[in-house]
Amino acid sequence: MVHSAGGTGEVPGAAARAAPAAARRPHVLVVDDDDNVRQFARAALSAAGFAISEASDGWAALAAIRRQGMPDLVLLDVSMPTMDGLVTCAELRRLPGGDSVPVVAMTGPGDTRSIERAFAAGATDFVPKPIEWVVLPHRVRCTLRASAAISKLQRNERRLSNAQRIGEMGDWEWNVREGRVSSSEQAWRIFGHAGAPRSLTPAQFFAAVHADDAQRVSQAFDDAVAHCKGFAVDYRLQLAGGVRHVQQQVEVAARGPDGRALRLAGVVHDITRRKDDEEQIRRLAYYDPLTGLPNRLLFAERLERAMAQAKRHGRRLAILFVDLDNFKRVNDTLGHRAGDELLRNASARLASSLRTHDAVMRAGGDGNTDFTDFASLAQVEAMARGLPRPPKAEQDIARLGGDEFIVLLTDVESPNDVVQVAQRLVQTLAEPIVVQGTEVFVGGSIGIAVYPEDGGDIDTLLMNADTAMYRAKAAGRGGFQLYDRSMNARALDRLHMETRLRRALERDEFVLHYQPRVDVVSGCIVGAEALIRWQHPERGLLLPAEFIPLVEDAGLVVPIGEWAIETVCRQSAAWRAAGLSPVPVAVNLAATHLRERGLPALVARALARHGVPARGLEIEVTESILLADPELSVSIAQQLAAMGVELSIDDFGTGYSSMSYLKKLPIAALKIDRSFVRDLESDPDDAAIVSAIVALAHSLKLKVVAEGVETAAQLAFLQSVRCDEYQGFLTSRAVGVAEFERLLRRRAQIEGLLTDQGARAPLVL
Repeated sequence: MVHSAGGTGEVPGAAARAAPAAARRPHVLVVDDDDNVRQFARAALSAAGFAISEASDGWAALAAIRRQGMPDLVLLDVSMPTMDGLVTCAELRRLPGGDSVPVVAMTGPGDTRSIERAFAAGATDFVPKPIEWVVLPHRVRCTLRASAAISKLQRNERRLSNAQRIGEMGDWEWNVREGRVSSSEQAWRIFGHAGAPRSLTPAQFFAAVHADDAQRVSQAFDDAVAHCKGFAVDYRLQLAGGVRHVQQQVEVAARGPDGRALRLAGVVHDITRRKDDEEQIRRLAYYDPLTGLPNRLLFAERLERAMAQAKRHGRRLAILFVDLDNFKRVNDTLGHRAGDELLRNASARLASSLRTHDAVMRAGGDGNTDFTDFASLAQVEAMARGLPRPPKAEQDIARLGGDEFIVLLTDVESPNDVVQVAQRLVQTLAEPIVVQGTEVFVGGSIGIAVYPEDGGDIDTLLMNADTAMYRAKAAGRGGFQLYDRSMNARALDRLHMETRLRRALERDEFVLHYQPRVDVVSGCIVGAEALIRWQHPERGLLLPAEFIPLVEDAGLVVPIGEWAIETVCRQSAAWRAAGLSPVPVAVNLAATHLRERGLPALVARALARHGVPARGLEIEVTESILLADPELSVSIAQQLAAMGVELSIDDFGTGYSSMSYLKKLPIAALKIDRSFVRDLESDPDDAAIVSAIVALAHSLKLKVVAEGVETAAQLAFLQSVRCDEYQGFLTSRAVGVAEFERLLRRRAQIEGLLTDQGARAPLVL
């Protein structure tokens, strides 16, 4: 039977417990089979301001709690029929919220066994019978206060534990006199211990400290105890799951009269994640993400230290500046993805060509990489096997950017040592490299500078090695050059040329010269090729060989090609306006142009702007374009052909032709490279190649144009194999606008000059 303090029979429930403390009275559930005990308890506690509910046995008490909520305190008789207080207390603790409700057991006088059993069942406190009713309210109030304090402490401990878990940190305390360490749960787990935290000796608690850091950490603790001074230290823990990094802050919690620490308090923070992030940031800062090699920044640091050591010990070192010769061609032809693959393969080729003890600067992966040091292949292998680390390597390689690499050689005995390495690298790069399943020949040019002869600081040494590399390229590529002082003048000249070149387009310093294209049989001028010249304000007229390499390096190939299309269209319109009958003019475009989606629209605008028919403009590209995104190239070529602009393949026979795309592309003509025409009279192989190209082209219904025709004998051979057209010095070199106008005006006269053999006599200007 259940009774309330007001006689309504209702127990204040969860809603009452949830009300603000100032607006409600604490609720006490009195459970006893003795009606008198319940009445006296209600009277004493009600007078003291408590809300009272009653239950005559354990079943009734549990039913009321399930129905109406948990009280603030339970006053529970131990000895009751049906379900005694011990069982009731144990069941109460299993209910939601029952683990934190204070339970005061009512026991018989001197019944210590019942008291012990009550505590074992989960009782918070006890009062013996007969109960002193005047004292009971004070006992209940104290129990509630203690329970509230304990609950608050538990909440705070949970919050602290959660905060430590989230922040990956924990705390511990070392009783120096007793030689025992106790810790929070998170600190216990950070140090690699399993199970519940317990007291351990310092040696046991800190057993996971990494062997390489143990002496340093032990010394810090010894100093803290001896000198009563806190410290902070970072070190590693060797755990079953791998190496972890921690940061330790230690303070003195108590000190003895002798000045030594009695207790140390520490906070440990797992900073592994931060260390990993720092390592990643440093890897991004110091290593090239494409090749895995060190970048310019890391190499500069290494070079600076190497130069300092060389100066201190009176030694030499050398740097080899390596530049891939045909990277741009492959990149433009096959695309950037192929270019990236080429760089990765080339860097691996360079690294593997060094001796096994040569250093290859790559990012480490164990979290302990010294980012200002280098690991050789032999060192990496030794560390992986747990063997002693070999001496530091003598050669390092890094990627400076683009297609440029640099190798550092320390302890150079003689220039011959450097030459041998350079020869080995050149030979390595001369071998074909597979890119996207295709073998390409890249090659490399190397410039060499030696410290201290060729530079006493990093900038000078790098600049002179770079200068020597450009000299190696100018000498024919695929070789190496040792720096000498005379190169500075040439390098300065190149710099001035490149600087001037960037302004040449806007200053209208480029001009086009035109070389006529002649029908092999009739001798008629049937077309022309526009060839660029640079009217240098100081050096006069420069041929393409003198500046086109600079144009490519400066990234001006595309804008100059667009300028050429515009200029040819404008000039054709001018000739037509002057009453001349202009011939189709071909413009050479770089391989990248036929991958420019805007090219057809650009050509259409230029033709429309100057009123030039589409047949008046032709586009020439090298056959390497057939490998450069062929599907896109076919699409753009078809758009040009649809508007009437003819497409020709220049320098045919010198590249890597794809016959399938040769059929798909709307090509009008093949131009035989001058290298096959030059020795037609003396080399049977050249004669056979020219004959084969003509036959191939005619079978595909294409015209054939031979370049570089200089003699009547060459012309006679071309006539014999039924080549369609030619161009070369036999008729005219490339000439300026005025001279080409003279050719057009004398066109009828030229066509009337026949030789006895039926061929036209060549015009010589």
